[in-house]
Amino acid sequence: MLVPLAKLSCLAYQCFHALKIKKNYLPLCATRWSSTSAVPRITTHYTIYPRDKDKRWEGVNMERFAEEADVVIVGAGPAGLSAAVRLKQLAAAHEKDIRVCLVEKAAQIGAHTLSGACLDPGAFKELFPDWKEKGAPLNTPVTEDRFGILTEKYRIPVPILPGLPMNNHGNYIVRLGHLVSWMGEQAEALGVEVYPGYAAAEATFERGLELHAKVTIFAEGCHGHLAKQLYKKFDLRANCEPQTYGIGLKELWVIDEKNWKPGRVDHTVGWPLDRHTYGGSFLYHLNEGEPLVALGLVVGLDYQNPYLSPFREFQRWKHHPSIRPTLEGGKRIAYGARALNEGGFQSIPKLTFPGGLLIGCSPGFMNVPKIKGTHTAMKSGILAAESIFNQLTSENLQSKTIGLHVTEYEDNLKNSWVWKELYSVRNIRPSCHGVLGVYGGMIYTGIFYWILRGMEPWTLKHKGSDFERLKPAKDCTPIEYPKPDGQISFDLLSSVALSGTNHEHDQPAHLTLRDDSIPVNRNLSIYDGPEQRFCPAGVYEFVPVEQGDGFRLQINAQNCVHCKTCDIKDPSQNINWVVPEGGGGPAYNGM
Repeated sequence: MLVPLAKLSCLAYQCFHALKIKKNYLPLCATRWSSTSAVPRITTHYTIYPRDKDKRWEGVNMERFAEEADVVIVGAGPAGLSAAVRLKQLAAAHEKDIRVCLVEKAAQIGAHTLSGACLDPGAFKELFPDWKEKGAPLNTPVTEDRFGILTEKYRIPVPILPGLPMNNHGNYIVRLGHLVSWMGEQAEALGVEVYPGYAAAEATFERGLELHAKVTIFAEGCHGHLAKQLYKKFDLRANCEPQTYGIGLKELWVIDEKNWKPGRVDHTVGWPLDRHTYGGSFLYHLNEGEPLVALGLVVGLDYQNPYLSPFREFQRWKHHPSIRPTLEGGKRIAYGARALNEGGFQSIPKLTFPGGLLIGCSPGFMNVPKIKGTHTAMKSGILAAESIFNQLTSENLQSKTIGLHVTEYEDNLKNSWVWKELYSVRNIRPSCHGVLGVYGGMIYTGIFYWILRGMEPWTLKHKGSDFERLKPAKDCTPIEYPKPDGQISFDLLSSVALSGTNHEHDQPAHLTLRDDSIPVNRNLSIYDGPEQRFCPAGVYEFVPVEQGDGFRLQINAQNCVHCKTCDIKDPSQNINWVVPEGGGGPAYNGM
């Protein structure tokens, strides 16, 4: 079994990562894990059950090999690749030799990338001014921009005025996975060492190949596993609000050509969500040589009703009279889901620490009302690269081995258009917590953003962490969802099958529990087991125990699409998502 992992050590002020291939010496797990009244040990992962206390690890060879790199980047998304490309561009321009290594947990670059996506191309064009000549896959400029409020049966059109965040003039509809794959090719052509299929796993050391770096850039994406460790180790969230999140569910369809409007961008709010549940939908018509549309629903993870199922809300939304006609006669070809940061300006943590820094969706630079974060992620990667390059090539560099603390990066980001943009929209998302809910947020946007451009002399606060917002089941009304018809709406498992998700069956389950008794004794008894509904991949099930009365939690880890929702929304904060072995997870094709 291949278990490539990356490791980090900051105690010596030097971030390094171990990329390793490990044989399966031990029977570490089964694919499905259960929680029963007897509460046997479910989780055997070393993050919960340390190796020094686990007899299965006795006598295992921990030999490791080390190599030196100037910069190691964890995560080959838009931010990580932008940083890698910019570093090598600067090195070439100044005739410097800088070794840049990029590790990515997906088997192929872009295979774990999922976004709408309607791209603001500003940062991309800055990085690749000759993008057209190089054949970048920006094939669909936005030609029509629509916004509406849905009731159960009707669509109320809302005009998109110039200057509002939702205005998409000059943007491109893209398949972000394909764009990321193209960026990976450009990075390799510049000399970046790209290692797909390697997962950054823990903030210590282990056997294998270690890449020692003067600076490590963490670009793991939303709610990264290593970032969680770094927040605690360096207290990076001491002066910001808790991050708040949404879950985005997406499908790709090939539709009847008569329903195809290449370049059309359509967003809605309202039904099927109530006004106190933040969220909205998108429907994008791509121009990729066939009548292809990308559609999805985003649901804020600060929702309160434990009976809500984001997946089933998405399937119900497709039956709306304004949506269904586009899909009738078409065929669904892909499905996926991921979490996204919605905290904005108020939730940005400290970005640097000795030996490393955070970029992209890892700290969270998404412009929520604009529904875009790729452009800000790319710009953060560019700024990080420029700041690192300045320090790496400084004549005052005192040591070639001690990791660098690149404080210049955070200063440069705060002086950039990224900071100004996020500051200007800082109050829009928290304004949705009032009596009018989402509609109150729309009114606030119209008055204070469109007129004052975010210059109001106050900053609203979020309502705390998302997991704290869930109400007990006894205080909420169960939601009755219609059965899928198999033509427009579908069941969960057939949807997950379209994601190409796969994990080796004989690895320790990466969905770990801090306390094996909590799922039944607390989550099921108080919240009616919300994990069986908030997971968009059918990972969590409460099933009857084999003997006697009661239920146990079954974890189908092989289904996991790496969205991190369980780690975020679990009301007991008992689930800890850790990276599985490299190469596992979804196999998205241009999502």
